[in-house]
Amino acid sequence: MPFLLPLFTIGIPALILILLLIRQVDQYERGIILTMGKFSKIWQPGWHVIIPVFQRLIKVDVRVKAVDVPDQEAITKDNIPVRINAVIYYKVNDAAKAVIEVEDFYYAVSQLAQTTMRNAVGEVTLDELLSNKKEISVKIKEAVDTASDPWGIDVQSVELKDIVLPDSLKRTIAKVAEAEREKRAVIINSEGEVAAAKNMAEAAHTLAASPGALHLRTLQSINDLSSDQSNTTVWMVPVEVLKALEGLAKK
Repeated sequence: MPFLLPLFTIGIPALILILLLIRQVDQYERGIILTMGKFSKIWQPGWHVIIPVFQRLIKVDVRVKAVDVPDQEAITKDNIPVRINAVIYYKVNDAAKAVIEVEDFYYAVSQLAQTTMRNAVGEVTLDELLSNKKEISVKIKEAVDTASDPWGIDVQSVELKDIVLPDSLKRTIAKVAEAEREKRAVIINSEGEVAAAKNMAEAAHTLAASPGALHLRTLQSINDLSSDQSNTTVWMVPVEVLKALEGLAKK
C-alpha cells in the first residue's frame, strides 16, 4: 500500500483547501462579499468559492422578523400618561444596504419604532388612542417604513398590543361609564312615561268623544274588582250610567 501514502498526503491538504474556499448561503439568506474591505457582490443561495484573506462573507437573514417593542412611557395630547407596547414585522429587502448603511439594523429598527410610537401617542388624545388603535398602528408603520428605507428595510406591519392606564384613571373611567349607564336608564324610563302619557291622553280623548263610553269603562272596572270575592267595594252609580245602559238597550 505504499502508493496510497502519496494519495493520502495530497488528499488531506486538498480537502482542507476546499473547506477553506467553499462557503454555503442558505435559501433564507443573502451573502454580502467585501473584497479587500469594499463591497463587491451579493451571493444568492448555494455554494460559492471565496478567496481567503482578500474576501469576507457577511450573511444576512432576509426572512420576516417580529420585533417586540417593549413598554414605553408616553403622554397623550390631553396630558394623560400611558404605557404602550407593540410588535413590528419587517424584512430585509436590500441586504447590502442593511450591512453597509447601518451598524445593527435589528437594534436600529427597534429603537426607531420606540421613538415613533411615543411621538404618535403624543399627537392624539386618550379617547382617540383607545378607539383608533388600527389607524394609529398604520401611521406608526408608515413612519418607521419611510425612515428605514435607506437601510434596505421593508416594514410589513405594526400592531399595538397593550395600552396600560394608571389605576386612578381606570377608576375614573369606570365611574364615567357607570354614570353613562344610569343616564341611559333614566332616559329610557322617561321615554316610556312619555309614551304611556300619550296613550292615556288618546284613550281619554276617545272616551270623551263617545257618549256613555266613560260609564261603560266604569262598569268594566267594577266587574274586574268584583271578580275577587275578598274585595268589598261601595259604588255610587250616577244617573248618567243608567241612561247610557238604557240607550244601549234600545239599540
